Amino acid sequence: MKKEENKYYPLFLNAKGRKCVVVGGGEVALRKVEDLLDSGAEVKVVSPCICPELAELGRQNSIQIITRKYQAGDLEDTFVAIAATDDNEINKMVVCEARERSVLINVVDDAERSDFIVPSCLRRGDITIAVSTGGKSPALTRKLRLRLESEFGDEYALLASIVGEVRQEFKRKCIKVSAEAWQQAIDIDCLIGLLEKGEVEKARTVLMENIEAEQ
Repeated sequence: MKKEENKYYPLFLNAKGRKCVVVGGGEVALRKVEDLLDSGAEVKVVSPCICPELAELGRQNSIQIITRKYQAGDLEDTFVAIAATDDNEINKMVVCEARERSVLINVVDDAERSDFIVPSCLRRGDITIAVSTGGKSPALTRKLRLRLESEFGDEYALLASIVGEVRQEFKRKCIKVSAEAWQQAIDIDCLIGLLEKGEVEKARTVLMENIEAEQ
């Protein structure tokens, strides 16, 4: 009988101020640590060997480093754990403790033992576009992300900022704008075209006028 494939539930986790543990000290672990720090997490790294970049983060007190092999108890009070070692036995131990403590666990390049997989992300300011192939092909995932990078420039970050400011302005005026009105008002091609030409205030004005026309 063919094994049923995982169908992942996409979501964005709020890790700000939460304890996250990365087991491993190499380049892969470094990328995971950087992503967690970017999300505001409190990060602990457990590994007997630490790459220079992680060591520097430790010296800066950006992360906590435990320079020894992983051992039971390292996941106490942990929100998210990532096993990023090339030692299968260590990874299995991390998964076992994570299961016992109900800690969300990701084992790098091992979707079957993971509670979640990490998508390839494109960030433009407050906009995050996540791409995943369900763990089937990291290479294709990266290829798709690179294509999106060429299509979504920094002007999209500015657009998100303007839309957010306009939304707050309508809220301050106690003017309720329906979801449908927003959809009609945000003329992406027009607004991005203006922002690409540096016409920020005109883009803001056009957005305001579009919303008012939908009211």
